[in-house]
Amino acid sequence: MTYVVTDNCIKCKYMDCIEVCPVDCFYEGENMLVIHPDECIDCGVCEPECPADAIKPDTEPGLDKWLQINTEYAEKWPNITAKKEPPADAKTFDGEAGKFEKYFSAEPGEGD
Repeated sequence: MTYVVTDNCIKCKYMDCIEVCPVDCFYEGENMLVIHPDECIDCGVCEPECPADAIKPDTEPGLDKWLQINTEYAEKWPNITAKKEPPADAKTFDGEAGKFEKYFSAEPGEGD
C-alpha cells in the first residue's frame, strides 16, 4: 500500500502534508503535488493534514489512475520538503469536479 495525491490537489496545492512527511516523498508539479509510491512508508500522517482531502490510500477503489499519475510524475518533478504558501485562489477550486481534465499541468514546480 501507498498513499496517492488525487485531483482535488490540482490548483489547491496547500502543502500542509509536506511538513509532516517523515521521508520527504512529495514532488511538486506546477499546480499539484504527487507522492513517490516507492518512497512512501505508508505511515498515513499526511492524509489528515490535507485541507482539500486529496490524499488517499491506494487501496481505495478507483485510484489506479492516480497511482499511475503519482508514479509517473514523481520521477519527473522536483522533490519538495518545505511548505510554501498555497495559490491565492486555492479555495475557489477546492472541491471542483473534473479538475484533472480542466487544469492538470505536466509542467514541474520549483521544488526546494
